[in-house]
Amino acid sequence: MPVGRFRYGVTLGGMGILPGAWRRTAAGAGLLSAAGEVAPTIFAEISALAGRTGAINLGQGFPDEDGPTEVLEAARAAILAGANQYPPGRGVPDLLRAISEHQRRFYGLDVDPDREIVVTAGATEAIAAALLALVDGPEDEIVVFEPYYDSYAAIAALSGATLRTVPLRLPDFQPDPEELAAAVTDRCRVILVNDPHNPTGAVLSDGIRAEIVRLAHQHDAIIVTDEVYEHLSFTAPHAPIATLPGAAERTLTISSAGKTFSVTGWKIGWIHGPAELITAVLSVKQFLTYVNGGPFQPAVAVGLRLPDAFFTDAAERLRAKHDQLAAGLDAAGFEVHRPDGGYFTVADASPLGGADADAFCRSLPERIGVAAIPLTAFVRPEHRDAYRGLVRFAACKRPDVIAEAAERLAGLRAGV
Repeated sequence: MPVGRFRYGVTLGGMGILPGAWRRTAAGAGLLSAAGEVAPTIFAEISALAGRTGAINLGQGFPDEDGPTEVLEAARAAILAGANQYPPGRGVPDLLRAISEHQRRFYGLDVDPDREIVVTAGATEAIAAALLALVDGPEDEIVVFEPYYDSYAAIAALSGATLRTVPLRLPDFQPDPEELAAAVTDRCRVILVNDPHNPTGAVLSDGIRAEIVRLAHQHDAIIVTDEVYEHLSFTAPHAPIATLPGAAERTLTISSAGKTFSVTGWKIGWIHGPAELITAVLSVKQFLTYVNGGPFQPAVAVGLRLPDAFFTDAAERLRAKHDQLAAGLDAAGFEVHRPDGGYFTVADASPLGGADADAFCRSLPERIGVAAIPLTAFVRPEHRDAYRGLVRFAACKRPDVIAEAAERLAGLRAGV
């Protein structure tokens, strides 16, 4: 009997390859080989390369600075005050109120804190719970924009639904309206939108956002929006799709504290929408993590109530880091696609001989001492040619780190 071997070092002697939904999930994320071997994610692989070589890690999107003191001190105070047991299933009441206040303050949305919000283990769990709640097998379709954050395909596969993708086209990473309309059919159960977008840094145009709402009504689909970079939009203030006419009644809006307050390890997210949809999400979510982050939830409530200047300054500081990174990439010989929001800058490595971004990124840590992620990691294998030379760099690092990375990248032009 064949032995199933996993690249994580687990051998299943005599059992063959384990059956189960894990295979579908790993395959959906592009991590399962034909022989049944499970590869690590590209993030784990590149971060490990960075660790082994001492490279500056501009691959994985986490800040290297802590968030605002008020938020950190609120977490410390909550721990010392004994907020260390299970919080309520929907979330700590004060955080639910703070989320509702935040949505009204910034976007004019009225959200019932008692019926229309659930706190989750980051945006990742919110997305998982929403998709698992709303789709039911291969006859249902989930439409996403490609490139896409890797968890989307994994959860879509776990749900058993069929994933349909709409390409984001260069130079501005916007979808073609006709391709979008062709992808959304009566089988579409969920249109999953990430805006501002990871990995491209694009912000969807007003016309595309309106078309998403129109198509959702036409085909009776639910819109699920991942808006974790909502306060990190550079070209214009963020506006949730739920603010568009006719959208709120069929939209689930997701965000989190991690990106806004530089506390990605806390994993405090939330999802809000019509009460009946939130009930469906909660019915699944309660059997995933149940609850999480008891002392962090009141601290996030403090963060959401910080003055407007904090949110404006956060976006401006990140924009300055993107400008610094773009200048370094330009000087190194990349063709840079400047982002409209989020943590990441995309650059074309083709002028530097990096037409195969996957191979380029795997060689970069040892060659130059900088780690980055190929954009092909965020697309299906059959669609990679359109993005083959593109590389994603994280700008959410200290200015001195970006400066050192830029100095190292300059060696590419010198032929190092």
